[in-house]
Amino acid sequence: MTSLDVASLFYDGPEYTRRLHTDYRLPEITLKQIHEVIPKDAYEKDTLKGLSYVARDIAFATLFYQLAKYIDPFSASVGESYGEHAQFAAKWAMWSAYWWWQGICWAGIWTLGHEAGHGGISSKGWVNNVVGFTLHTFLLVPYFSWRASHHLHHKSTGSLERDENFVPPTRTDLKLQPHTQMTRNDYKEIFEETPIFTFLRIVFMQAVGMQAYFAYNALGNKMYPAGTNHFNPNSALFKESQRNEILLSDAGLIAMLGIVGYWINISSLSTVTKYYIIPYLLANHWIVMLTYLHHTDPTMPHFRKDAWTFVRGAITTVDRPLLGWVGRFFLHNVSHDHVAHHLISAIPHYNGPRVTEALKKVLGEDYNQDSTNTFRALWRTFNECQFIEDDGAVAFYADKTGHTKRKLEGQ
Repeated sequence: MTSLDVASLFYDGPEYTRRLHTDYRLPEITLKQIHEVIPKDAYEKDTLKGLSYVARDIAFATLFYQLAKYIDPFSASVGESYGEHAQFAAKWAMWSAYWWWQGICWAGIWTLGHEAGHGGISSKGWVNNVVGFTLHTFLLVPYFSWRASHHLHHKSTGSLERDENFVPPTRTDLKLQPHTQMTRNDYKEIFEETPIFTFLRIVFMQAVGMQAYFAYNALGNKMYPAGTNHFNPNSALFKESQRNEILLSDAGLIAMLGIVGYWINISSLSTVTKYYIIPYLLANHWIVMLTYLHHTDPTMPHFRKDAWTFVRGAITTVDRPLLGWVGRFFLHNVSHDHVAHHLISAIPHYNGPRVTEALKKVLGEDYNQDSTNTFRALWRTFNECQFIEDDGAVAFYADKTGHTKRKLEGQ
């Protein structure tokens, strides 16, 4: 990596900078225009091809697990030859490598479960459900419960009244006074915190943000009553016809927790922590990171009532080159081609790159991407996306000083 590449880690991408200096114009493109440019064969699903990606990810996960079994014996041999400091360094370097790669691999497995939830693995519904239920249950995700709420998110992306995920708090939600009655010091007193505290809050969100959403609808829509969660079959999230599927998801989680508990019993908590719990938390990190950044950005709006349309909501998604080729390979294009996924979610992930290129031509300046290093984008977004105002058909995030980074054209 050159010094220029290193420096780029600390600066915003040109696409983001351009949006900062351009007023937002409400897109007028129609879904019909979008469908016209997408290759017809991009919709086709190949069951064998879809399952080959599942088999590939399982093979990599198995390989990483088997290689990890050699870490402690090998580091012990290093210690015998070079001393305990060398043993310590070798041991934790190799465990760190295992956690990194297994966490990414499992995030890819989560992504394939997500793909199955959209019907993208196969044209056969039962194949998708078997794959999705198996992969997500392994990662302690309630497959049918998540699938139900996630489909609602896709139907209402960017709508402040109806979206399911990462719905921004309003000024009233945070009990802030009107902007005209607040000074910079008022905002500073409420939002200012040390960088280390901000970092710890990010770590908390990345590690358990998904579980918090499942357990108590964290960052979900406020239209649901208190106590809404993904485990209660009578939750307001679900239709009556979905109750049995929710119970099946719960049963799968109980069975998986039983397997983990049995594993701890026959080995040790430290063993299960090294092989399963740490990669599991890192997989959660990648999934929360990419989903958060797809839908949370200082330059991207949320819509109220009549200003929202399906297309407007879908194209406020931001494509990001998360992890470069590693994200392409292990995360199955989910971050690189997320705009395409929101516009036509049933298209298989392996056709995402072609669809994105087609969409760029028809969307033009309405296509949103950001080449900013994703970790910088996470820090930037976490600090600058604090709340939205209580009014306005189109709302942008305000930062810690109460100001927005972008405005609607004509205002």
